[in-house]
Amino acid sequence: MSITPERKQALIAEFATAPADTGSPEVQVAVLTERIRNLTEHLKDHKKDFHSRRGLLIMVGQRRRLLDYLKGKNVARYDTLIQRLGIRK
Repeated sequence: MSITPERKQALIAEFATAPADTGSPEVQVAVLTERIRNLTEHLKDHKKDFHSRRGLLIMVGQRRRLLDYLKGKNVARYDTLIQRLGIRK
């Protein structure tokens, strides 16, 4: 259900804006998107896992807030990020 440390490091390296960047909105959204995708696959098999579903909704809300923040700061970075991740507006 959760992502491996190797996968997380790969996401950080791919979406980082600076060499030691782990906290930029791009990195945070990329890691959250990976966690959301994994949890969505889990919930397809375990339809009655309502506790994990609540966690999924919390993560989706957190990602939405980060994307809204990024859109307010820099629309070009926002557009690039949602295109790279393949998520809707």
